[in-house]
Amino acid sequence: MKIKEVIVVEGRADTEALRHAVNADTIETNGSALSEQTIAAIKQAAANRGVIVFTDPDFHGERLRKIISSVVPDAKHAFLTKDEAGRQIKHHSLGIEYATPVVLQTALQAVYTPKTTAITTDITMADLRRLGLVAGQDAAKRREYISEAMNLGYVNGKQLMNRLIMFGIKKQNLLTVLDELDEEKE
Repeated sequence: MKIKEVIVVEGRADTEALRHAVNADTIETNGSALSEQTIAAIKQAAANRGVIVFTDPDFHGERLRKIISSVVPDAKHAFLTKDEAGRQIKHHSLGIEYATPVVLQTALQAVYTPKTTAITTDITMADLRRLGLVAGQDAAKRREYISEAMNLGYVNGKQLMNRLIMFGIKKQNLLTVLDELDEEKE
């Protein structure tokens, strides 16, 4: 599988894992601090070929995703769930390097492209509260289910709202996924 865009990853282990899954070029951020040279390389890649941000589903990965999105607003995004990124393996952090080649290929086939035109959504923060996605005892679990089912990546309550807007997801789509969650519980 050949990827046209340059994939932005966190480190060398991520690049190696991707090389086993796809034919693609990568830019490594080498940690959560982005140097000016790395930012310039990402901007150059975005201008010439486009970029896909593919960071770990954790705090540092999300921080990098936000920084990169601020300098390249039209960057595409690929996500892994925490389970796909090795949550079940004890004594280490989450990472793209723990995903199987098939999982990496699937994530790269399901990239999201942020809407750059004026986005309107019919989802409000009040909806998220009412649906138990922001407040309540099961909110974190419900958000995790939503983010995995809709391939949104790791999110807290505020990030969930931002991702739903960013990817133009409508309330009906959200309600359908929540219905599936509620049916599984029964």
